[in-house]
Amino acid sequence: MILCGIDEAGRGPIAGDLVMAGCILHSMVDGLNDSKKLTPRKRELLFEKIIKNSSYHIAKFSPKQIDDDGISKCLACGLREIMQNLEANSYLFDGNTTFGVKGLQTMIKADGKVAEVSAASILAKVTHDRDIIKEAKKYPQYEFEKHKGYGTARHVELIKKYGYCKLHRRSYKLKALQATLF
Repeated sequence: MILCGIDEAGRGPIAGDLVMAGCILHSMVDGLNDSKKLTPRKRELLFEKIIKNSSYHIAKFSPKQIDDDGISKCLACGLREIMQNLEANSYLFDGNTTFGVKGLQTMIKADGKVAEVSAASILAKVTHDRDIIKEAKKYPQYEFEKHKGYGTARHVELIKKYGYCKLHRRSYKLKALQATLF
């Protein structure tokens, strides 16, 4: 049986892309776990091993797509894209909802329990972080390399000072910003 594990990175940040990855492992990779439980260095090392030992597909959705279509629609589109690009007997998505996508199973905390989902988690997280660190060079005033787009107190402080840039999701409303930007 061929299992495709699917996970995402960047659902919660207020800036940067939503990145989804699907992964079918051809051979086992030692050290896999939920990407959030691994150090950045360990994730980078595992990323290269996963790439060499799997078939995978990565889907990305920009802040504008998220603002225009909503996060749920982007997640559903990403799931369908992965399923169309990776042929498997079974598709397992980390979480508890399929976002209306047929032929998909879900499991809460699958990214820490199922190797294929762990691998997808690492592919998505490393891709998300690499992308936002690259973009940080264009917008150094926001310090994206430090918070990776999450709504930390420092990030909110910098938005108050400089306003939004093209990496920000304007549809994500933060109470701390309501009085300052609108």
